Amino acid sequence: MLKMLKLATCAVALLVAGTISSANAGDTLTIGLATGQTGGLAPYDGPAIEGFQIAVDEINGAGGIGGNIMIKMISKDTRSDASQTRMAAQELLEMGIDILVTPSDADPAFAAAALATDAKVPAFSPAASSPTLPLMGGDFMFANFPGDNVQATVSAEWAYGEGFRNAYILYSPDTQYTTLPLYFSDVWKVLGGTVAGEGTYVMGQQDFSAEVTKIKALNPPVDVIMTAAYEPDFPAFIRQLRSAGVTAQVIGSDGIDSPTTFSLGDAGDGVVFSTAGHALPGSALEEFNNKFKATYGRDADTIFAAIGYDLMKVIEAGVLAAGSTDSVAIRDAVANLENVQGVTSVITYKGTTGMPVRQVSLIRVKGGDRELVAQPSPTASLVPAPRMQ
Repeated sequence: MLKMLKLATCAVALLVAGTISSANAGDTLTIGLATGQTGGLAPYDGPAIEGFQIAVDEINGAGGIGGNIMIKMISKDTRSDASQTRMAAQELLEMGIDILVTPSDADPAFAAAALATDAKVPAFSPAASSPTLPLMGGDFMFANFPGDNVQATVSAEWAYGEGFRNAYILYSPDTQYTTLPLYFSDVWKVLGGTVAGEGTYVMGQQDFSAEVTKIKALNPPVDVIMTAAYEPDFPAFIRQLRSAGVTAQVIGSDGIDSPTTFSLGDAGDGVVFSTAGHALPGSALEEFNNKFKATYGRDADTIFAAIGYDLMKVIEAGVLAAGSTDSVAIRDAVANLENVQGVTSVITYKGTTGMPVRQVSLIRVKGGDRELVAQPSPTASLVPAPRMQ
């Protein structure tokens, strides 16, 4: 990680003849990274910036964007804190950056979004998935991950198709992301399923005995439980749930796309979660994972490294479409991007409000490894409107 952070603060000084007519030879695109390299978001932001760095190195090694625009990165650790994110974003914007990258969670990203919009600098979160982020953050805020309402729709449609009918949702009101199960509940009821109950928890809670007791007492028993809890909450919950003998199908979301989930043994086996990609044999994602291992000497054990790589490819496509490093022109170009080829998915922003149209993968934990369940498209009419928290 330290090696990555050192690389992330270095500008590459190669100059190659330009191919973007409106950019001057030797132009530089300065990207400010205000991300959580320590703290609770480090398992998401850390890999994302490592993947981002791979894309930057590739582009700069080929002469820059369009052959003449080199990329400079300036990184600041927000310590996964919203107030620190705001401070870091302000400092980066005062340094004259062209693009801002925020943390992979909507709440700290919100703290930076208004500043970026006021400065007319496009801001991107690698993996924040709340569909309210660009709506509340302003016209210059973009997400890079399937929205919570889209993930919930995909999960609900899959579960209903599998024959499950009696659901329980567990959510935390503490963040935008952890209210994702409310979208699941909305879709589930429209499909014809029953929500037998719902429970809440405080993030960081380690004792889920009250919720587990409540779930176990339901009659008829629930056959599916949906939660957006992640570390350390999800491991605590699933262990206590299985220890109590509750065997209902558990569905999670991208926050549990982490090595911890795959090391839970029998407690985690069978859990299904939504995420942004799966490395099929011969796929671009598999190729990226091999590249990641060659670069860092370890496996890319979550999707977030590839998400970071794809974010830089989106930015590159935006600069090429804009034909310049002007921040407003880049923002307008990104808003009209269609079919950008990433390693995780084809990505489109045109016709959206800053949330990308991209593929969702459903993954099952099986024997400590990943098993692809499906990569379905949600029924558009079922996707709930963004829920303002």
